[in-house]
Amino acid sequence: MDKPSALSQPSGVGVLDRSIAVLDALRAGPLTLAELAAATTLPRATVHRLATALEHHGLVDRDEFGRFRIGAYAITLAASAPDRGLADLAVPVLMSLRDETGESAQLFVRHGDHRTCIAAADRVSGLRDSVPVGAQLTMNAGSGAKVLAAWSSEVPRGARYTTAELATVRKRGWAESLSEREAGVASVSAPVFDADDVLIGAMSVSGPVERLTPSARKRLGPVVVAAAQELAALL
Repeated sequence: MDKPSALSQPSGVGVLDRSIAVLDALRAGPLTLAELAAATTLPRATVHRLATALEHHGLVDRDEFGRFRIGAYAITLAASAPDRGLADLAVPVLMSLRDETGESAQLFVRHGDHRTCIAAADRVSGLRDSVPVGAQLTMNAGSGAKVLAAWSSEVPRGARYTTAELATVRKRGWAESLSEREAGVASVSAPVFDADDVLIGAMSVSGPVERLTPSARKRLGPVVVAAAQELAALL
């Protein structure tokens, strides 16, 4: 899984910038104090002070192992985001897709040079690829990125895919990736269109390459397309 995106430009308010860096790092999942300090490149004492202050306000809390993670209040704030309605509609579709494929399922929307996971349904047990809701992944690689770029006039700089690949994605209606955003992970994605045939998101399934073999990805392509069309019909 991709690491959270770095902050683009500091605001000049140091304590705010450092607090946001802590929250940004936690989007990848729960982290110990040492891991959080390494992810933010901030001193351990500073990270501890910021994380406990954020915990006091509900923006951060801790899991059963004492690791820091995104808190309930931060999730509540995220629930008021413009994409929330789409995410709410997507959850049951993603759960059905997960159950049908046996793999984790996600819905991504594009935000500039990144794509954001706004809804997900993880494989219940066993080896799985888990993408937390709110995580920002690169637009330079991965099947979701290819889908979001294929029906867009803007291909990000540094993309590891070609315009020819995007033409293939448009022709067959889905994209695949193999160890592109993370070694050992494969995925299949399909576009979600609104009533005006405008691309609004990419629906994906992802898992270990041992299960998502070339033949499995070819079989899953139409399944993910059907799920994406199911979500589009709900809009």
